[in-house]
Order: sequence, then C-alpha cells, then structure tokens
Amino acid sequence: MSLKVDVQQAIFAILTLIVFLGTVYSVKNHTYLDTSDPSLTNLPHHLHETHYFATKANLLNVLFIKRAWAWTSSAFFFLWITSPRQQRSIRSLSKWALGTAVWLVFTSWFFGPALLERFIAVSGGECTISLPSGATLSIPSEFCSTKSSVSPHTHPSLFASPLLLPEGHWTIVPRMRRGHDVSGHIFLLTMSTLFLADQLTLSLRSRSNSPWTPAHKYAVMYTFGTIAIWLFATYTTSLYFHTPLEKLTGYLLGVAGYALIRMI
Repeated sequence: MSLKVDVQQAIFAILTLIVFLGTVYSVKNHTYLDTSDPSLTNLPHHLHETHYFATKANLLNVLFIKRAWAWTSSAFFFLWITSPRQQRSIRSLSKWALGTAVWLVFTSWFFGPALLERFIAVSGGECTISLPSGATLSIPSEFCSTKSSVSPHTHPSLFASPLLLPEGHWTIVPRMRRGHDVSGHIFLLTMSTLFLADQLTLSLRSRSNSPWTPAHKYAVMYTFGTIAIWLFATYTTSLYFHTPLEKLTGYLLGVAGYALIRMI
C-alpha cells in the first residue's frame, strides 16, 4: 500500500512545530533576546560568543533572511518559467504579485511607515536612539517615520539634555522600541515557506500528466532547497530573537498573509 503525503500540509506542520518547539526552548533555556528593549538591542546577543546564529552578522541572516523575498521570488520564477506551458498561469503570477504587495505593506511602506512599525507605535512604542555610550534617548516619532539619521551636529536640539556623548562626527538612525515588535523574520519566512509549498504542489500534481524537463527538475530541487533554508532560518530566529508573543504574532501574520494569497 502506497502512502501519499501532501507536501504542502507536511511543510505547514513542520513549520508550525519548529516555531512552537523553538519558542518553548528559548523560554526554558533563556536563549532569546527581547528586541523591543532599547537597552538590549544595541548590545551583542548574550550568547553571541558560543552560538554562531545568535549573531545578526551570521551568513544565514546576511545573505538569505535579509533578502528572503528576493530568494523566494527567484525560486517561484524558476518554477514558473520551466513549468509546462499549461501550468504557467496568470493566477500563479497574481499570487506572487499579491505576496509582494503584502511583503511591502508589512515591512517597507503603508502610506508612510510599514504596518509592522505601526504595530509598535500603537502598542506603546517610542522612537529611540541608542547612543554609543549605551544610553537611550527618546525623540519625536517623525524621525522614525522618515528613517532620518540624527547627530548632535545635525539636530542639536535633540541632545540638549546632559548626556555622555562621544567626540567626533557620528550619526544614528532612530528605531521604534518598547512596543510590541512583531517578528518580521518569522512573518516573512512563514509566508514565503507556505507560498513556495503551494507552488511546489502544482508541479508535483502535474508530474504524472506532463513529465518534467531537466530544467524543471532543477527548479523543483532549488525550491525544496529554499524551503529547507527558510525552515532552518525559522528555527534559529525562534531560538534567539524576539519574545514568545512577538514570534507568535509574526507566525500568525505570516499565515494570514498566505491565506490572503490563496484567495486568488
């Protein structure tokens, strides 16, 4: 008796289990960093000396996670272009376009600040700068909205209170802190993984009716590889960054983003 596995459901279950177990482990073993605490975010992760993936400069983060939608898009187009002609539908392109819009709205721009930044603001967040001395200074929120760089030379009024300031010319980009900092990485990795699993399912279902070309076989392998990287990246993020609630909301928003894509 052959056992048929729904790849999409299996990947969804694995992703959910990774977020859950990674978060539980991070709480039990105190491995996560509260990224909404301005007194901590400017400091190295407390495990950076012993855990490679606890550093934001690790190659997984720099090369892949920070460019997650670009890698996801490359896997999608590799699949789409090499698919049989009847499988290259406008519907699939529309799903990708909607996913791109969701990614932009949540992480880059929504008539001003992105939605994730707006969540921080409405949950009590403040626009802050972390000074080289380690001190934290709250400034007007418009500086975070415009992502403007500030310094004692360009904005002396912001540094009027007595502070220990380093000499020389230096600038700082303000960030929203102290509110609910939804995990943007978990959000995007969740949506990307589920979107690619959906596209893979189309190829796997059509294989019996339309044999794959060598190029499409490589595209399927590339997509499986991308999903594997996203699952591992979800694991490292769940272990080392954000509070449990911030990871949960990132996961739920990622699932919601994918659900919106599926409506097409």
